[in-house]
Amino acid sequence: MAQVAIAVVSWNTRDLLDACLRSLERDVEQDRAEVWVVDNGSADGSAAMVRERHPWAHLLEGANVGFGAAVNRVAARTATPWIAAANADVELSGGALEALLRAGAVHRDAGLLAPQLVLGDGQVQHSVHPFPTLTLTLSFNLGLAQAIPALGDRLTIEGRWDPTRARNVDWALGAFVLVRREAWDAVGGFDERQWMYAEDLDLGWRLRQLGWRTWFEPTAVVRHAGAASTSQAWGAERTELWIWSTYAWMLRRRGLAFVRVSAIVNILGAAARAALLSAPTRRDRGARAEMLEWARLHRVGLSRRARLEQHR
Repeated sequence: MAQVAIAVVSWNTRDLLDACLRSLERDVEQDRAEVWVVDNGSADGSAAMVRERHPWAHLLEGANVGFGAAVNRVAARTATPWIAAANADVELSGGALEALLRAGAVHRDAGLLAPQLVLGDGQVQHSVHPFPTLTLTLSFNLGLAQAIPALGDRLTIEGRWDPTRARNVDWALGAFVLVRREAWDAVGGFDERQWMYAEDLDLGWRLRQLGWRTWFEPTAVVRHAGAASTSQAWGAERTELWIWSTYAWMLRRRGLAFVRVSAIVNILGAAARAALLSAPTRRDRGARAEMLEWARLHRVGLSRRARLEQHR
């Protein structure tokens, strides 16, 4: 009997989906996993490709219900001890799923396990993150996480963390994650109000609230093309949408005061870093422009409550 039900969520990524399913076929043949493709209304022939090339995969078709709701559809139809949520733009390396299952057997308090994600250029993706807290926001904007290597690693700050060290983390990107059924049922799966972006943050947060941990297992390697669907849908605006969704999540889980204080600290911190990068070199000009853009983006957190709520 399969241990894992893998929910692959697809939207107009036909060729990437094909490669993803080919990477999962071995786990299906060895009765380790059953694979479900939830096609969210693709118009590129993705569903037909699955029926033709991968008839062993279960296929669910319908309108675009979002990532979390699509995974929930699979969870409701299966009874395996584990559920895996997967983007269509990932490929599992040999033994990746086995490594995650072994880690899950050892770390019984881990409700969610995350692999090491590797981008197309071979770089390790920054895929694990700390929860948004005022302590984190202040530490980052004061430069403490950058100045103190051990703190940067403990907080899993981009460019400051060791991606080869297995550890408990706060939350992990949902490109591919393995969730223990017991933990999944306890939190009720993905919150479908978080339609796009921050659904993985929200899942990790709710798991932690119930005492479950998130475990990062770097011996499990998953290749990730990255933003394959969201780039088509929103292009350059996807970063701004991610910011909106994150602040909307903060509003629901942490309250309006937390949103306002976080936004102010982030705006002031980015503006201060921009001021320190006023030297007339090309590199500093580029970095300064980036900091000013971050300050602009974080003004989202000062938006009216009703407007933030629209992005849940």
